[in-house]
Amino acid sequence: MKVAVSLPDALFTQADRFAARAGINRSQLYAQAIEAFLSAQEADPVTQALDELAEEFEPSGGGAAGRALIDDGRWEW
Repeated sequence: MKVAVSLPDALFTQADRFAARAGINRSQLYAQAIEAFLSAQEADPVTQALDELAEEFEPSGGGAAGRALIDDGRWEW
């Protein structure tokens, strides 16, 4: 699938240079970077646990879950 994105000039240049050094094209670089980013997000057990706990407090995602966790004493530093 073709996608158009906007990047800061410096980031674009840095990415292009890296892709050339790595011997891959720009599309491969961006696809690999997005895949790595998404994998890292899914693999974070702390974030997943917090998301599940927040869902317990507010299934509708209304935004008050964080405050409820603090008030309930279930959020500790």
